[in-house]
Amino acid sequence: MKVILHDLDPQWEERILTHCDRVITADGKYAACQGCFGCWTKHPAECFMKDKLKEACRIIGQADELVIITKNLYGGYSANVKNVLDRSIGTSTPFSTYRGRQMHHTLRYGKHDLWKVIVYGEISEAEKESFRLLAERNALNDGYARSEVQFVQDLTEGEALL
Repeated sequence: MKVILHDLDPQWEERILTHCDRVITADGKYAACQGCFGCWTKHPAECFMKDKLKEACRIIGQADELVIITKNLYGGYSANVKNVLDRSIGTSTPFSTYRGRQMHHTLRYGKHDLWKVIVYGEISEAEKESFRLLAERNALNDGYARSEVQFVQDLTEGEALL
């Protein structure tokens, strides 16, 4: 299953839907993660907050390919995208294992194929390097076999990359 997580304006929604199985819109119309870890222990992969991100863990956890479209924010995800990723911590469990000779949380949904990030907006070379490292580390932590980062100035270029 291909999932696209994006922070784009609503006008892009219809076009994005033609490129994937599920869409998560990071529009900020949801609560921030409370850090309760209920999605880890009490209600596995389900947030106790009854908003549109309640099932984000399950959607992201079941993705073979996760495509994140985000505005550059100092070499990292936009605040809204970061908020969604924070709310998806339930894709793993509180238990630990070794992956890539490093300690990581055990995956609740198994391994995945591609963690892809499409970054738009002004971005320096240092920020590009930060983004590449961030995507690589996120992919490893969440059990993705590989990561890609692509930088676009114009969002129509990004649509072609989907």
